[in-house]
Amino acid sequence: FPLLLNESHMGLVNHTVVTHFILLGIPNADGLQTILFITFLAFYLCTLLGNLLIFSAILADPRLHTPMYFFLCNLSVLDIGFSSISTPKMLTNLWFQSRVISLGGCMSQVFFYHFLGSTECLLYTLMAYDRYMAICHPLRYRLIMNWRVCAFLAAGTWITSSFHATILTSLTFTLPYCGSNVVDYFFCDIFPVVKLACADTYVIETVTLTNTGVVPMTCFHLILASYIRIIFSVLKMNSSKGRRKAASTCASHLTVVMLFFGQCALIYTQPHLSKVLVTAVHIFGNVITPMLNPAIYTLRNKEVKAALRKLRGGQMPEH
Repeated sequence: FPLLLNESHMGLVNHTVVTHFILLGIPNADGLQTILFITFLAFYLCTLLGNLLIFSAILADPRLHTPMYFFLCNLSVLDIGFSSISTPKMLTNLWFQSRVISLGGCMSQVFFYHFLGSTECLLYTLMAYDRYMAICHPLRYRLIMNWRVCAFLAAGTWITSSFHATILTSLTFTLPYCGSNVVDYFFCDIFPVVKLACADTYVIETVTLTNTGVVPMTCFHLILASYIRIIFSVLKMNSSKGRRKAASTCASHLTVVMLFFGQCALIYTQPHLSKVLVTAVHIFGNVITPMLNPAIYTLRNKEVKAALRKLRGGQMPEH
């Protein structure tokens, strides 16, 4: 089938328009396709199963119908979506050597990667704010973090991120692509794609670097400010049991925050990283982190573990 389509604009200029892209895949993966396919398929299935279990357990247990677990449900949905952006296509490339992706498919990858990535970033900030209110202002917590406020905040993260992703995707694909259609990467992201544009890419590169820098840095500083206040409040607690409970509820969130913002810092603050290292960091964020999040939130959380036992028909503990 043709990868390039000849068109004319207003009968004045003839040129070619790219209708498909070819993804070169993971660099230096020759001979490792079978091993990588089995590994990533196992990770992907674990991601789907783990997040679906967390989501189902929270919905099924009325005791978990609180703001903290409401946001955790949102995170589970995000992790399923985020891992599904590039993993199925990557698995297809590894097993069937099917590297062609349509223009619409490429646009979808760019949009959902930045949509879900931005939503996750904002959601981690909301989760930090929720912990701050619960620990620093426990008497006003239920009044302030009511269901209407929680739903409004969650909806705001999704809506704001959709605008963010729409702007970036529109700027990327309004550029003319009239030459090579070979994307030197394993999925469609903005920078590998705009390299193929036959026009000046300064605007989209500047907007992308600004957005992908400002949003995570703002969120990170808000999270940091929340946890500084939380630490001071925990240190003032007289009860050692209260301190342990507060530390336990925050430890899981801090772990996933460090995983998320650590990879953002590596990719966007170190522009001279080798392509192999950037690919490894992207794969870790796209494939492995969504799988780890359910485990991180259940290993130290007695309430979630009890809900999972209830979900599979086990006995609920008394404490």
